[in-house]
Amino acid sequence: MKKTLIRVLAVIFVIAMAASVFAGCGSKKEKVVIWTSGEDYKNEYYLTECQKKFPDYDIQLEYMSSSAIAAKVVEEGDKCSADLIISEEYNYLEKCSDHLAVLSDFDYSVFLPEIVPASHKYTPELKNGGCIIVNTKVLADKGLAEPTSYEDLLKPEYKGLISMPSPKSSGTGYMFLRQLTNEWGEDKAFEYFDKFSENVLQYTSSGSGPVKALEAREVAVGLGMTSQAVVKINAGNDELKILFFEEGSPYSMYGNAILNKSASRKAVMDVFNYLATDLCKGDNEKYFPDQIYKDFIPEAQGFPTGIKYGNMSNDTQAEKERLLEKWDH
Repeated sequence: MKKTLIRVLAVIFVIAMAASVFAGCGSKKEKVVIWTSGEDYKNEYYLTECQKKFPDYDIQLEYMSSSAIAAKVVEEGDKCSADLIISEEYNYLEKCSDHLAVLSDFDYSVFLPEIVPASHKYTPELKNGGCIIVNTKVLADKGLAEPTSYEDLLKPEYKGLISMPSPKSSGTGYMFLRQLTNEWGEDKAFEYFDKFSENVLQYTSSGSGPVKALEAREVAVGLGMTSQAVVKINAGNDELKILFFEEGSPYSMYGNAILNKSASRKAVMDVFNYLATDLCKGDNEKYFPDQIYKDFIPEAQGFPTGIKYGNMSNDTQAEKERLLEKWDH
């Protein structure tokens, strides 16, 4: 009787263990890792919608700056943990293009032809425009008038009251440097930034830094993203105001890509295609309403109309690296 009981208990244990193993295997979700340099509100939108669309996938979204994403992909290659890159500036995507998959099956015909990359290694996501943002309360408290030109920002009364993203780490920061180099000539632009830097409280590592500093009332003026300022104003921050100087709005293009090492995985392709089509169009309509599609002109609440865009010519990776090396010195 005792031996029989032991055998029965042993069988029950084996069955229980097997059931546990199979249950564990069945519940394990396939992981898809996304690296992004996008803003928090946009990242929340993307992640929430992807998780609703694909409940059987473990979708993880990790934020880092544009430059950090490109550097990690170049350094780590096929060993990097990312499967997808989204919201990454075109020049940085070009920098790591050796590790990106050619998207031969993607329908690029829906986009404006001038923004489609020749390599077909990434898809257009958004046109990111820049502006001057001021905190009207800080200006009033300091007894300062609203600036009307870049030259105004050199005035001593603005010392320590300006925030700008670093061109070294942020695509947003670089687009201001690129634009003024084109508009004024390289020598004049760099002479300007030498003087301008004396008034800058901090060069932030990301494009969202200046708006955060403005919201915290740490600065009065920020060089930042029009879309982010609009989101904050729509959310109820009536202290912020968007300005454009005579040179107009700088801008840069951002895109989405798949790592070579992950291109054969169905889960990765599913998530990418959803991001690069449905969610990209939703993002275009919600946050970045500059036209990127042939047949879709979005309208977003509170977004400025009739924006004059600046001269962003010669925006190549080689030129960017040259200017950033000069910025270092």
